[in-house]
This record gives sequence, C-alpha cells and structure tokens, in this order.
Amino acid sequence: MGTTAGQYKEKYKSIKTILVSQPKPEKSPYYNLEEKYGLTIDWRQFIYVEGLTEREFRKQRIYPSDFTAIIFSSKNAVDHFFRLCEDMRITMPMSTRYFCTTGAIANYLQKFIDFRKRKVFAGHRELKEIDRYFTKFKNEKFFLPISNLGSKKVKEYLDKKGVNYQEAIMYRTVTSDLSDLSDVKYDVLVFFSPLGISSLFANFPDFVQGDTRIAVFGNQTAQAAEEHGLHINIKAPSAEAPSMTMALENYLKISNK
Repeated sequence: MGTTAGQYKEKYKSIKTILVSQPKPEKSPYYNLEEKYGLTIDWRQFIYVEGLTEREFRKQRIYPSDFTAIIFSSKNAVDHFFRLCEDMRITMPMSTRYFCTTGAIANYLQKFIDFRKRKVFAGHRELKEIDRYFTKFKNEKFFLPISNLGSKKVKEYLDKKGVNYQEAIMYRTVTSDLSDLSDVKYDVLVFFSPLGISSLFANFPDFVQGDTRIAVFGNQTAQAAEEHGLHINIKAPSAEAPSMTMALENYLKISNK
C-alpha cells in the first residue's frame, strides 16, 4: 500500500479506487458515489472487537452481581456484559440500576432487560447530563465494563464526581490482519478512528503516503493521522460536509471533473 515518498502537494489527481476502513454495509450513500463517479469502493474492517472468555474475565476476581448499578459507555460494553453474565450463570437482580452515557445505548439496552421492571438513566450524549442521578444514588456500588483501551472520559467524570465504582475489562479492540493488502494500492484511504490509523501502521510499518489521498472523520482521527506523518486531503465533519460521503464528493467534484 502507498507509493513513492516525496513532499506532498495537492494535485487533485483523478480518483478511481477507495478503501473504507469499515465493514461493508447493506445500504450506503457510498454506493451512490460509486455509481455516479465510476469508482471502485472496497470495504475492510481495520479493527474489531472481541470479548474476553469467561476464564479470562474470572482472573480479575470481579463479579457483576456484587454491584448495585452498572455504567455503560458503549453498545459493546452492553453486549459483553450480558454475554459474560450468561456464561457465568449470573442473573442481575431486578433492583439493579443502569446508567448509560447516551440515549442510543439506553435504547440498545432494551434488548437485554425489561424497562418496565428496571431503572435506567441516560444522558443525551454524555454522563454529566444525568449528574443529578449520580448524586441521588451516591450510595450505589457502581460497575464500569470497559475494553482494553479503557474509558478515559467516563472515568475522569466519575473520579471528579467521587463515584464509588469498580472497572473491569470485558472486551478488547484488536488490530485486523491486513497482510493480503500489501500489494494493493488505493487512491483514497478512509479512516474513522485513531485506531484505524494505528492498524494501518501496525500492518504496514513502512507505509508511505505518496499520491494516496487520506480521508479522516473527526478531530481525534485527524490528530492520529498527523502524528503518523500523514497529509490529510479530505476531512469531515465540517460546515460544508457534515458526513464523510459529502466530503468525498466535494473532493471528487474537483479531482474527477
């Protein structure tokens, strides 16, 4: 992957191939771009999540049923919490309270519990939006399921709030094996997280950008790209392009005119 090294200068060369570092969806506006501009868009998951086994989790000597409240910061945390509970033959008491960082996570939680019989509290986008509930239930014993990467913002909030909580790893984020792409070159590589950038260089330590265009979503992804010496050609979200497909199309209007 990549091409000859050299100082980068934007030339808006025509784009024919794009690699998106995500699993292929059934429906996507990317397919409209593919047809409109005659592109070949491939999809490849650069990272994936795997759960700890029951044996691995037991080594942490933590049992979910010892806690009276659970804090969920992602859908993955929900999935692997209830998976490990089932593997360990643990049934959470009906009195358990659940605190979710977002409404989307709370809605996802309905797959696993009966909202009519449980108590669920959710912020719109972050935990501090339900600050009053942490104050109200300050005597609860909280459990925070995390990945091997932790949950920095959530922990910072909980520590500042003085919440009595215990964290434990229940799943991990793993770099995908991309070795089969070693001789494949794309005009554009699209990234959505710093971990995607890390996966690129974990698989290809000698990657040189050359004429490959780099598209990133989010400031943290952009920062990771720059820290690895990449030149960012396409970035979202922005006022002009709130989505990655819109950012790509704005570029394509110039490069493929």
